[in-house]
Amino acid sequence: MPPRAAYVHVPFCRHRCGYCNFTLIAGRDDLIEGYLKAIERELSQLGAPQPVDTLFLGGGTPTHLAPRQLAELLTIVLRWHPLAADAEFSVEGNPCDLTTDLVETLAEAGVNRLSLGVQSFRDPKLTTLERDHRADDIARAVEQARTRIQNVALDLIFATPGETVDQWRDDLESALAVRPSHLSTYGLTWEKGTSYWARLHRSELRPVPEEDELAMYLAAIDTLTSNGFEHYEVSNFALPGRQCRHNENYWLGGEYFAAGPGAARFVGGRRETNHRSVTAWLKRIERGDSPVADSETLTPEQRARELLVFGLRRLEGLPLAWFRERTGFDAVSLGGRALDRYLNASLLEIAADQLRLTRSGLVVSDSLWPELLVP
Repeated sequence: MPPRAAYVHVPFCRHRCGYCNFTLIAGRDDLIEGYLKAIERELSQLGAPQPVDTLFLGGGTPTHLAPRQLAELLTIVLRWHPLAADAEFSVEGNPCDLTTDLVETLAEAGVNRLSLGVQSFRDPKLTTLERDHRADDIARAVEQARTRIQNVALDLIFATPGETVDQWRDDLESALAVRPSHLSTYGLTWEKGTSYWARLHRSELRPVPEEDELAMYLAAIDTLTSNGFEHYEVSNFALPGRQCRHNENYWLGGEYFAAGPGAARFVGGRRETNHRSVTAWLKRIERGDSPVADSETLTPEQRARELLVFGLRRLEGLPLAWFRERTGFDAVSLGGRALDRYLNASLLEIAADQLRLTRSGLVVSDSLWPELLVP
């Protein structure tokens, strides 16, 4: 069966935040019209429309496009990826972009999930993160979105320079006050090539102490779960029935279409990644060349190992019988000595035929994955 999920990357932003290493281009709105033509040309390579159960427009900032441009993009995408009757259609947005016209444009196209990159409800922290909105914009944006789109998700960042645990708790309480259906909480990462990375090495910025970052993560778990949110993935929390179905497809090893600069697809066991440079992607499409920069066909063992790692990010873990049926591999045998060591250290556990992280394993989970990905 062909994939039933699709991702489209929209690379435009007003400016690049200091911590961001995503594929985007800032201050080049003159390229948007060319992008619209190129994305239609790339999607036409599908040959025929491919219906989907989940569709996700990310970035960049899709809502940076003007309503007319956004409407054109949505029309193009839906022509090639028509939605199933009960599909989840997600779009990422910036709080200061939302207007009545833009929300109407999204809703009329069938968007039923809006993910807002709010990052914080404290203005000094937003300044540190170089965001272009302020706390007052967030509640307005959420209420405006809710007039047509009930499923509103928020992204938050913790462990920013100078942040205290109490300040992070205030962020969590402020997020709960606007009643989102989904919250993602991410510890700040220092990515090579970003301005934050350079400032870190010039001692202009300092990471928060590790013990404070851990306390912030645990505070998110305890605060959100005590307020009715299910902690269903390492960084993600949702009200009942509001889990992100598109991301669940990734974590469960599903295949997916993708288009746009830097977009990565997984179809027929083959992974392909488009060129990350927006201008290079545009030129390749315009010349009729392939936009693909990297590709590989995964072996059955590679696919099984990736499913083991992605599946363990889910708090309910992996059903061992399902994993054997899906991959042909026994998860415990595949994990080998590394997995045995994690079980003995109570970082992983097996309960009711489910292999899953313990709370101790949850807080160090990123350090566990490398050993599970290699034989």
